Amino acid sequence: MSEKEVIVSMKDICKSFPGVKALDHVQFELRSGEVMALLGENGAGKSTLMKILSGVYTRDSGSLEIFGKEYGDLTPKQAQEAGVAIIHQELNMCKHLSVAENMFLGREKTKGIVLANGDMEAEASRILNDLKIDIDPKQVVGELPVSKQQMVEIAKALSVNARILIMDEPTSALTAKEIDDLFRIIKDLRSKGCGIVYISHRLEELQHIVDRVTIMRDGQYITSMNFKDTTMDQIIANMVGREIKEQFPRESCKKGEKILEVKGLNAGRMVRDINFALYEGEIVGFAGLMGAGRTETTRAIFGVDPKDSGEIILEGKTLKITNPNDAIRAGIVLAPEDRKKDGLCTKLSIRHNIALPNLDILCNKLGVVSSKKEDQMCDEAVENLKIKTPNVDINAGNLSGGNQQKVVVGKWLARNSKVVIFDEPTRGIDVAAKVEIYNLMNELKKQGIAVMFVSSEMPEVMGIADRIIVMCDGRITGELDARNTTQNEILTLATQFEKKIAANA
Repeated sequence: MSEKEVIVSMKDICKSFPGVKALDHVQFELRSGEVMALLGENGAGKSTLMKILSGVYTRDSGSLEIFGKEYGDLTPKQAQEAGVAIIHQELNMCKHLSVAENMFLGREKTKGIVLANGDMEAEASRILNDLKIDIDPKQVVGELPVSKQQMVEIAKALSVNARILIMDEPTSALTAKEIDDLFRIIKDLRSKGCGIVYISHRLEELQHIVDRVTIMRDGQYITSMNFKDTTMDQIIANMVGREIKEQFPRESCKKGEKILEVKGLNAGRMVRDINFALYEGEIVGFAGLMGAGRTETTRAIFGVDPKDSGEIILEGKTLKITNPNDAIRAGIVLAPEDRKKDGLCTKLSIRHNIALPNLDILCNKLGVVSSKKEDQMCDEAVENLKIKTPNVDINAGNLSGGNQQKVVVGKWLARNSKVVIFDEPTRGIDVAAKVEIYNLMNELKKQGIAVMFVSSEMPEVMGIADRIIVMCDGRITGELDARNTTQNEILTLATQFEKKIAANA
């Protein structure tokens, strides 16, 4: 197989959904033995195009060739037989089944009428070992962290001898070491002639693995180029249609009164003796490695998880928070890490997602919703956050990941909130949408609202936060001034517990 061989050719692809033209005469080409980065803002049509290639969606018009063979309406099975495998951003696995059972789902090995579990586990173990992935094939998938589930998806794709592998935001839930492992796997697959489509909003990753770049904007093809022949500024300008002057806009505000204080907070194994305070006019970033306890801390403060002990003091008054309703009424709100699972009702409209947590504001004394207030609230959210949608009656599940994140944030803006907690607010969203979220944080800060946010991206924490609190193994290990620190200082505090274990070994 020639390295220059075109293995995927898509021309004039069109696809529309109710009220939305997702793809408008798009072209795309993938060659064997290359990593092609497919880039664009949220809603650009990247995932839709790849779902057509993998048989999830049918195209309205246009031509599709895989390994020189022209295909009509592809089914997922036909795409798989043609050598195409896709790893979706939102993992699609049977959580109650084992790793091996997930890998062979729909093509189980049998001995007569009995499942050959031993054969499937042995084959799964061989594939995982080849990839140098340390996972027991008998392990129930639902018991694995998201990062390990991601690796199982890759192993599953390779178990069907995929020669075209589509990765949609594959590093969004991985640690630095796991990202290194993923890049090693990608390079190995590329050397074997596999064509890889890599969709990511983490542009800094591209330099490590990417050969070529295809850029889309607003459902249209913009350009393709060799990665080595372009710059990051050119890529961003093509993605957003304008120059992004400042990736991390920071607003300077005078530090005001103490708003929130957390004292001696304990909640399970991952939240141990947490003490910190939030003030007016500042953004506090929580940094640390995956599993450090940052998300668990936000959940305990917001009342999602039960607290074992500790105090939460808002404007000098100790609160009794036993559930999220208590926190919301007090003025503490949370935009959670898993937006689809915890932050949105994907089968409801944007309107209803924004209105639901604000019914106490929208209803009169008789419990009747004011349509005028609801319209105003929704219109302001769409305008202020630049949510890309034809109208607010579109189901939230039909929006791109970044626009879904904006709806999650938007529903809290109508409240007179005093503390806004963001957990990984920019995960899976594009560079322009990230800047909009940062500007939103800055606007809240200027209004005197205390802002706390969790992020696994150290440049983001250093670029937006005023103070950085670092966690490791459920504890706070240090506090830093964001303007006068380095990634090495943060990483040293984030690995404190691991180094202690190593020293005692």
